[in-house]
Amino acid sequence: MSRTRLAATAIGLAGALAASQAQAQTASSSDQEIALLKQQLKMLEQKLDKLQSQTAANTAATAKAKAEAKAEAKAEARSEAKAVVANASAAIPLKGPAPASGAVVTMPNNRPTICTADGANCVAITGRVHYDMGGYDYRPNTAATVPQKLDSGENVRRARIGVVGKFLEDWNFALIYDFGGSSDGFGGTGAAGATPVGFLPGGGTSGIENAWVSYTGLKPFGGKMAIEAGIMDLAWTLDESTSSNDIAFMERASVGIIAQNIAAGDFRSAAGARWYNDVFWAGAYVTGPTSGAIHSASSVSPPGTSEQYGATARVAGQVVSGNDYSVHLGADAEWLIQPPRNLLANTQTLTLSDRPELRIDPTTLISTGAIANVSGAQVYGVEAAATYGPLWVQGEYYWFNIDRGANTAVAPIGTSSLKFQGGYAQAAYVLTGESRKYNPSNAAYGGVKPNNPFSINGGGWGAWEIAGRYSTVDLNDQLATAAGIAGGRQTVYTLALNWYVNGNVRFMLDYLHGTVSKQASAVSAADTGSKFDAVALRTQFAF
Repeated sequence: MSRTRLAATAIGLAGALAASQAQAQTASSSDQEIALLKQQLKMLEQKLDKLQSQTAANTAATAKAKAEAKAEAKAEARSEAKAVVANASAAIPLKGPAPASGAVVTMPNNRPTICTADGANCVAITGRVHYDMGGYDYRPNTAATVPQKLDSGENVRRARIGVVGKFLEDWNFALIYDFGGSSDGFGGTGAAGATPVGFLPGGGTSGIENAWVSYTGLKPFGGKMAIEAGIMDLAWTLDESTSSNDIAFMERASVGIIAQNIAAGDFRSAAGARWYNDVFWAGAYVTGPTSGAIHSASSVSPPGTSEQYGATARVAGQVVSGNDYSVHLGADAEWLIQPPRNLLANTQTLTLSDRPELRIDPTTLISTGAIANVSGAQVYGVEAAATYGPLWVQGEYYWFNIDRGANTAVAPIGTSSLKFQGGYAQAAYVLTGESRKYNPSNAAYGGVKPNNPFSINGGGWGAWEIAGRYSTVDLNDQLATAAGIAGGRQTVYTLALNWYVNGNVRFMLDYLHGTVSKQASAVSAADTGSKFDAVALRTQFAF
């Protein structure tokens, strides 16, 4: 019952009591009725007081609950505001002094890298291991063929470790040492047989593969420019401009290796510049000997030689490009300006040779021998490549001219220049759909990066690629003359299956079928050729 109704009832009872009293006075009502009415009125007043007390208590409780709820909501709001401020503070770099170390450690493609907080100075550890195993089925044509056998086995083809980085944003550097067994241009391996036919560039005294510095602060004509000097891998020829971590076959084609070893290639001392943008690349370098060459007249084994000098030039570019296709064209030139001179025997020679596109056994099957009285050499080449989705094709062709105008009192003297040539064509298809991306800084295509790296715990299967190559090189010239060279003609067919496990690990399986057409000498047609088949497996990791 509400307070209003109780009040009305009390008023009504009071009125009734008054009326009763009046009636009693006027009508002689009984005193008992009056007493009863008084008692009822008192009870109603007590009930009214009780209800008023309860109403006041309920009102106070409600007010208290509202106050507590309001306080709790304010506390939650303050807590959320503090969290927002903390997150914002973490997201916004604070101004002021850097941490004591001033260094940021990252692992791009699993390469340990340390940089200053502003990114202007960095140093990173880099390395690669190419471990090969394989076997030959080698068949000499006659008993006069040299060698009579190729050894199967294993070879640590490359084992490189070093540091790369930059200073003050624009100064770049690299220092890399190769502990491998038979890198290009490293190790003075003689030709087949007991009598060496000259030394490959390098020699067995140094494994410094890279030791250079470059400046990249100049950006003329809207492109990027690098001025560099030191021991380096020159980006000369399309195949050499592709990292050995990314080539589709275990070895590059022989014609390219022979061309590079004249005045370019790995371990080469050089100084020059390259300019490039997203479309065009141009570079020119003055080159010297490879690291480890002996420049002393007192050295007997290997014999000391004078410094050689040469030069290289290359222009190339991605002339057509789209979302899933591209076309690359280029041209190359190389000059041997001053050949090395044997300071003991006073001879000036040059040897062109290469292994049969596999280095398990480093014996060369084709070789010009030591060409006497070399006064210079020139190599000119063309290159082309294209991609269409997961398909990639590439080819190069090179022409050699060897001048023999030096007079060292060693026969033959005054003979005409020699001409050699060779080339290759190769193609690859990525079965899992990835494609090779173009690298403008070297004007060459990079490797395959798996979209789904292999993982035994429910991951992907990496990337799988099949590839094939045809290569040929002819080191014969002026046959049937005393001044001729019978270096041999080599043709190799190669099939490859590559498994890119992830961005750092790759397995390569190559099958090679080759023939070597060779005669005993320029004036003897006796057959000293051979045929071979080979299977090889490479285990590779790089970072």
